[in-house]
Amino acid sequence: MKFNFAKLSAVKAGAIVVFAVQGPGLTKSAQQLDKTCKGALSRALKASRFHGDIAEIIEVLAPQGLRCSRVLVVGLGSAGKAGHADFERIGGQIVAKLQSSGETVVSVIMDAIGTLAITVSEAAMRLALGGRLRSYRFDKYRTKEKAAKKPSLTRFVVLTSDYKQADQLFNNQDPVIDGVFMTRDLVSEPANVLYPKNFADRIMALKDVGIEVEILGEREMRRLGFGALIGVSQGSAQEPQLAIMQWNGHAQKATPKPADKRNKTSTSASAPPVLLVGKGVTFDSGGISIKPAGGMEDMKWDMGGAGAVTGAMYALAIRRARANVVGVVALVENMPSGTAQRPGDVVRSLSGQTIEVINTDAEGRLILCDAMWYAQERFKPKVMIDLATLTGAIIISLGHEYAGMFSNNDDLCKQLSSSGFASGDKLWRMPMGDSYDGLINSPIADMKNVGPREGGSITAAQFLQRFVKPGVAWAHLDIAGMAWSSKDTALWEKGATGYGVRLLDTFIRDHHEEK
Repeated sequence: MKFNFAKLSAVKAGAIVVFAVQGPGLTKSAQQLDKTCKGALSRALKASRFHGDIAEIIEVLAPQGLRCSRVLVVGLGSAGKAGHADFERIGGQIVAKLQSSGETVVSVIMDAIGTLAITVSEAAMRLALGGRLRSYRFDKYRTKEKAAKKPSLTRFVVLTSDYKQADQLFNNQDPVIDGVFMTRDLVSEPANVLYPKNFADRIMALKDVGIEVEILGEREMRRLGFGALIGVSQGSAQEPQLAIMQWNGHAQKATPKPADKRNKTSTSASAPPVLLVGKGVTFDSGGISIKPAGGMEDMKWDMGGAGAVTGAMYALAIRRARANVVGVVALVENMPSGTAQRPGDVVRSLSGQTIEVINTDAEGRLILCDAMWYAQERFKPKVMIDLATLTGAIIISLGHEYAGMFSNNDDLCKQLSSSGFASGDKLWRMPMGDSYDGLINSPIADMKNVGPREGGSITAAQFLQRFVKPGVAWAHLDIAGMAWSSKDTALWEKGATGYGVRLLDTFIRDHHEEK
């Protein structure tokens, strides 16, 4: 689907979108349209008990006096209150309504819509952004879909007086949405297609956009001492992989400003990178501690953290971000077999710390701890963020509204929280402390990989914290409730959400990118 911005003009075909505000009712452009169609819009609003709530939609088909096929009246909520997240939601709802309607073009009229919490150009951009996010479908394996259910909408046009600025703002966000779609593609793939080696091969393709990529296989990791990671993968016929992606944005040539053609970057290309680490369990059966059969098919998305890191690295490279960022993803398959890791086994991690494996279904922390340690040893970061679909416990705590955030650094938490609000990938900080940490002490090893049932997401974070080097500001994001959706929403169909890409890009842009 193409998204365009254009100057205000009469719309002669397709679907038209206008707005209404709570209280005052139809905006000026909507009122003019209502007069043309002899009050059809106002009658429809009255008959349907339309309140003007944000993203509330009323549809009027083939209105008299207009050549367009239908008009959508969309609510803006209270005057002056609609913000960037609201307009993204509105744009997504418009696409959801029309995508398979038979319409090919929709034109959104954004003039004279009253006071807003953001500028009109920002509102127009956010509306198109929401529409683009909602337009995504993973349908590569659908061969017999009925024609009536196939997408028909091919063009989304926003008509506004500040269309040039809106277009520029939208183009700035385009690479990030490309990264979101890459993550959705990865998370959506079935495990027989996306296994560790296939995932690593897809990451290798990122060389084409300027990312340095290196892949470690089982032989290299065994030689280096990745005992915790290899222990997880030893029950699978699929070889584990560790993918390292480096984006040296400080080495990119700066674009000289017109007033100073001698303008040069002042930051060294060797500046410590921001380190992103992702859990990539391409399928999680639970191993010997096998999961119940019901719903196990969903465990193809247990690589959502690795997917988010990969999509974020792609977005940063496409938009030529002026920051040094390293992405490391640990890729394994967790399967039961005669060679699988057993409950009660003790493994030696890359750090030298030993781990008693109580539950083989608590495998994500075992692969992350080795990946985190290796990346810290090699790249010496000052900031490290890991993303993982780590625990079901975080879903019990936060549902599907926020990812859980655990950290050793208050400033990093504040930065990530603000980035989460700005991007829509929301975070909620969870507690940590010595009393929780003591729950994972083992009588025969340095630690065990699970604590008691209560506080499960917290003890998982405490486990990971034992592999954070002194002086490193670290945050663990448990995204188990956010990487996949069991229902349609304003910004995605049921399935992969792409959570984490916009969060990481916003965090890098606002707090680590050279201006």
